[in-house]
Amino acid sequence: MKSDGAAATGGGRGGGGTATAATATSLTAADSDGPPVLPNSPRKRVDFAGKTILAPLTTVGNLPFRRIAKGYGVNITVGEMAMAQNLLQGTSAEWSLVRRHESEDIFGVQIAGSKPQIVARACELLQAEGNVDFVDLNCGCPIDLVCRTGAGSALMGNNGRFGKIVRAMRAVLTDTSLTIKLRTGIKTGKNTAMKLVPQLKIWNVDLITMHGRSKEARYTKLADWDYISQCARAAAPIPFAGNGDILSWEDANRGRDGTGISSVMIGRGALIKPWIFKEIEDQQHYDIRSGERLDMLRDYCRYGMEHWGSDTKGVETTRKFLLEWMSFLHRYIPVGLLEVLPQRINERPPAHYCRDDLETMMASNHSEDWVKITNMLLGPPPKTFEFVPKHKSNSYNNNPDVVAAAAAPGGGGGGGGGGSKVVKEWG
Repeated sequence: MKSDGAAATGGGRGGGGTATAATATSLTAADSDGPPVLPNSPRKRVDFAGKTILAPLTTVGNLPFRRIAKGYGVNITVGEMAMAQNLLQGTSAEWSLVRRHESEDIFGVQIAGSKPQIVARACELLQAEGNVDFVDLNCGCPIDLVCRTGAGSALMGNNGRFGKIVRAMRAVLTDTSLTIKLRTGIKTGKNTAMKLVPQLKIWNVDLITMHGRSKEARYTKLADWDYISQCARAAAPIPFAGNGDILSWEDANRGRDGTGISSVMIGRGALIKPWIFKEIEDQQHYDIRSGERLDMLRDYCRYGMEHWGSDTKGVETTRKFLLEWMSFLHRYIPVGLLEVLPQRINERPPAHYCRDDLETMMASNHSEDWVKITNMLLGPPPKTFEFVPKHKSNSYNNNPDVVAAAAAPGGGGGGGGGGSKVVKEWG
C-alpha cells in the first residue's frame, strides 16, 4: 500500500464492509455503559512528544503535499479526513485519502463517523492493512455537512455517543495508537473540552490534539492557547498537541514552552509556508525567494502526476489541487519584505512591493494569476477549464470567466509586473 504509482481514483480498497466475529464481540461490550473496554495485548505506541505534526487537511492535505512537507522536515503526517462509512463501502476515492507514501515514516489516518460499530469496523480495516501508525478520531470538523450526521464537532455535544465511539475504537485498535482531535467546544465562549479530558485518560488514548477555537468560531478570531494549555495540564501524562495560528518558530515555541503541550500540529501555516517545519527545527527564519518556491511547485507537480497519473486527467487533477494549495500559499510574505518579524497568520498586511515579477504573481490574491503559474509548470489547460477555489474566502476574484481567460495563451490576470502593488487585501 506504500506504492505511489497507481492513480488515486483507482487505488482504493474494495470489499471493506465485513467485520470479523471477534470485532462484533468486542463492540457489544464497548457499546455498553459499563467500564471501558481496553485491549489486553500490547500495542504499537507512537512517540508524539516534541514532534511537529502536519494537520489533516481536507482537499489540500493530499499525498503530494504531504511529500512536500516531509521534504521540509515535518515529523508526523496525517491523511485527509475519511468518512468511516465510505471506507466500509470500499469507496475508491475514500481509500485514496489514506494512502501512505514511503517517505511518511510516522503516518496516521483521521476518520469521522457517528456510529460506534461503523467507526470501529473502519478502524479494524485500517489496522489490518498494517500501513498506519495511528488512527485519529475527528471531533473538530465544523462543516455542517459532517456535523448534521452527528460526526465531527457534533460529537462534542453528545458525550454518550462520543464515549461509545472512543471505547469501541480502543477495543479494536490493539496494535495501533488511538488519537483524538477536539475543538474547545461547540459555542464560542462556552468551552467544554475540559470535561472530556478525564474520560479520555481513563480510556487510555495515546494523544489528544486541540484546535483552540470552537465549532462556531471555525477559523475566525484567535486560537485560545491558554485554554489549550489548561487542558494539556489536566491531560498529563497523556501527550497533548496544540493547534491553531502557528506560522513561525516563535509561535511554536510559545505554544510548547512551559505550557504542558508536548507537540504542535500545524495546518494553515504549513499551507502558507511549508518550510515552517525546517524553521522550527533550526529556530530561524528563511527567506525563500520566488525561484525556490517555483521549484517547490514543480516538485508538487511531479509528485501529483506520480500519484494521480500523467495522462490528461492526471495532469488536470494535479492542476486543480495545486491551485487549491495556492489559494493559501499566496498569503506568504517573504522575510525580506517584512519590517517586523514574524508574519502573523491573521494579520492583514499592507500593500507591498515584490522583488521580481514572479514573486509579484505569487503574492497575487487573484486566482487567474495562480492559473498562469500552473501554465508554466503543466502547460495550458483545456479550453473548457474553470477554477473556483473550494476555500472561496482565500481568493478575491472567483469569476470563472476571468480565470478561464487567464488560462488562455496571453490571457490577462490580476498580478501585474514586478514592483506593482498587487496585494490590496488579504484573508
